[in-house]
Amino acid sequence: MNELKPWYEAIPLPALLRHARNTYGLAMREALDAAGYDDLPKNALYIIGGLALGAGEVPLGQLVKELRVSKQSAGELVDTLVLRGYLNRTVDSEDRRKLIVTLTDRGRAAAAVQAAAREKIDAELLARVGPEAIRHTRRTLAMLIALRREAEGDSKEET
Repeated sequence: MNELKPWYEAIPLPALLRHARNTYGLAMREALDAAGYDDLPKNALYIIGGLALGAGEVPLGQLVKELRVSKQSAGELVDTLVLRGYLNRTVDSEDRRKLIVTLTDRGRAAAAVQAAAREKIDAELLARVGPEAIRHTRRTLAMLIALRREAEGDSKEET
């Protein structure tokens, strides 16, 4: 008997992850563009979304590590976001060598648009697969993240 597999079983997981991530990214970009935030450069959504999700203040060095870009690239991205009114940049009061970035009112407004677009995709996905599948997917992705952290020697319990 010739059993046909679902198309997604024939695709390597990294390709699925990339395309799934694009579903969110494109929806967020479209919503931001429609709301007048069409001047956000590459990687800006990660910074704005991360700051809005509770990171509050983030040292520039942490952004470099998380984005896996050079210090110069991260600095240029922050400079651009400061010039365009999305971020404030200050010097850490305890360590004058560290720069701290925070969201401005414009940055918080863009983050709200971005979050609404993400929540819309989340709701559509939940309606299609149900809460159990979402829990399994989240756990699987967390374990994938844990693999990388362990390989980097930054083991954090991910169960």
